Amino acid sequence: MAENSVMSLSFKRACVTGGAGFIGSALTTRLLDLGMEVSVLDNLSVGKAGRVANGAKLIVGDIRDSAACKEALAGCDILFHLAARVAIRSSFEFVVDDASVNVVGTASILRAAADSGTVRKVLSASSMGVYSDSDSPTPIPETHPTQPVAPYGISKLATEQLTHLLAAKYGMESVVLRLFNTYGPGQTLSPYVGVVTIFVNRLAEGEAPVIYGDGRQARDFVHVEDIAQGFVNAMDAPISGVTLNLGTGRATTVRQIFEILQATLGTRVSPRMEAAPPGELLYSIADISKARRLISYSPRHEIQKSLPEAVEEILALRAGSN
Repeated sequence: MAENSVMSLSFKRACVTGGAGFIGSALTTRLLDLGMEVSVLDNLSVGKAGRVANGAKLIVGDIRDSAACKEALAGCDILFHLAARVAIRSSFEFVVDDASVNVVGTASILRAAADSGTVRKVLSASSMGVYSDSDSPTPIPETHPTQPVAPYGISKLATEQLTHLLAAKYGMESVVLRLFNTYGPGQTLSPYVGVVTIFVNRLAEGEAPVIYGDGRQARDFVHVEDIAQGFVNAMDAPISGVTLNLGTGRATTVRQIFEILQATLGTRVSPRMEAAPPGELLYSIADISKARRLISYSPRHEIQKSLPEAVEEILALRAGSN
């Protein structure tokens, strides 16, 4: 399943929830490039209408609103469910909101997909946050214990189970993709997620980025284009009831990210070190062998090589918003 411009073998019209967001907009563009029709359902609480690619139909609405779900899913034969509240560190404070959007919202859009009578497959975005911490910076498979350390991870684990359970009950295929630390162009600046975007904006202001703990916590940083391609590969793969990791399989520490960005931007600002907050994993690296085998997933970007380009795009977005 190499990257190409050939239309999907099985699906013609997609609904992408959260399609005005960082990952959702990249996926929407990819689907349009394949010649598919795409409707986007997004409440624009984080996403931006201007990010939705020309050619997609934008429905501004909430996934907990049955009427909005029905409108977005009309005539669709596949659902990509990416809409969610995405923030691990803030999920203790916003636990009710997280549960409402991520769990109730997922139940709402899945029920609407079943009622549509046309949706045949659901691909749902989950997170590395469903896993318990690892003892070392080695890749973890999908069988690694799912014991979340933050409310966000609990809500995403519930969305996984709802996806597979309800899809099976209503005769739809299902695939859940656990996404690791995604970076790249188009990520909205937030104090809670997206360390690359946060660091670039702080350094551009001449301010000290905050590194929590000792900075040796290791993450699997995966480019948004590779994530979008993973969804496309999973779309036509003959699998159902399957959960897969999407990452790179390579570990990079937060301190290394800071050093690469500092060298790229030519700054001399030192980071501010603070105690690690609750709810964050020390080590989180994906074993992607299952995704390689089942959906021919093969990430093309290496962070050391692609980060400078991502920095340029983040700075350009920053300049455009000022």
